[in-house]
Amino acid sequence: MARTRYATDRGLIARMGATMFLLGLVFTAFIVVLVLLLERFSTISGGGIIFIAVLFGVAMTFGSYFWSDKIALSAARAHEVSPQQAPELHGVIDRLCALADMPKPRVAIADADMPNAFATGRNSSHAVVCVTTGLLRRLDRNELEGVLAHEMSHVAHRDVAVMTIASFLGIVAGLLVRFAFYSELFGGGRRGNDQNGYGAIVMLGILAVSIVVYAISFLLIRLLSRYRELSADRSGALLTGQPSALASALQKVSGSMNAIPTKDLRAAEPLNAFYFIPAFKARGKEVSLNNLFSTHPSLERRLRQLSEISEQLSR
Repeated sequence: MARTRYATDRGLIARMGATMFLLGLVFTAFIVVLVLLLERFSTISGGGIIFIAVLFGVAMTFGSYFWSDKIALSAARAHEVSPQQAPELHGVIDRLCALADMPKPRVAIADADMPNAFATGRNSSHAVVCVTTGLLRRLDRNELEGVLAHEMSHVAHRDVAVMTIASFLGIVAGLLVRFAFYSELFGGGRRGNDQNGYGAIVMLGILAVSIVVYAISFLLIRLLSRYRELSADRSGALLTGQPSALASALQKVSGSMNAIPTKDLRAAEPLNAFYFIPAFKARGKEVSLNNLFSTHPSLERRLRQLSEISEQLSR
C-alpha cells in the first residue's frame, strides 16, 4: 500500500488477502491437474505448455498494468484537462491530495451524460482520475469531493496492481486451456491412446476442469472487487470526514442511471470494474439476484457502511 493518510481497514484487507490466497490455491490445483492429464495422455510436454502460457500471460498482464490509464481513457473517450480548463475540479483534487499527502494524479473529463468517475494507473505517480460531464452537472462540491476521495483511494491502495495480479491467474488459466485443447485437437495425443478414446477423454477432462476453475475464479475475483470498493468507500469517507456526502452522491448517481439510454449504458459496460457505480439500470429485486456476480457491492450495503462510519465519527 502507498504511504498516504488514507485510512486502512484491516478486516477488509484480511478478507482480500484470503481471497487472493484462495485464487492462488485454485489455480495451483488447476495447473497440477492439467499437467497430470497432459503428461499421462499426451506427447506434448505439460511443462512446455505452462511455460508458453505464462509467457503470453506475462506479456498481456504487463500491457494492461503499465498502460491501464491510456486504455481506460481511450475506452471512455476522455481527454485530460488543465487547471485553467477545469478549475473547480482541479481544486477539489488539490485539496484531497493535500489531505492524503499523495502526488496529484492527471485529471480527465469524459463528455458523457452518464454520471460516473474512475481512477486508474499503476501507481500514484502514473495515475489519472476521470469524471464525466454528467457527474459534474449533478453533484455539488461536497458530493464530488466524496466521489473523488473514493476514486483516489484506489490509487493510494494500489488496487490496479491487486486486480491485475488476480486477473493474471485467470489469463494464464485460459491460455493453458486453449493450448492444451488445441494440442490434442491437432494431433497431440498418442496414437495408441487415441485408439482407445483417450484423446477425447483428455479434451473433455480439460474442458470440465476449466469450466469449474473459471466459475470459481470468476466468483472470487468479483468478491475481491466488491471488497475493494467497500474499502475505497471507507477510506474516502474517513479522509474527508463527510460520509453523508459520499452517501448522497451514491444515491444521486444510482438514481440517475435509470434516465440514461440503455445503449449508452451498454457502451460503458467494459469499464464497469473501474467505475464509481456500474453502468446498469436498477430493477428492484432483480438486481439483488445479480449481486453475487457484480463488481460492486449493492447500494444498500455501501450506504449501510457509510451510516456506520457516520455514527463512529459522531461519537
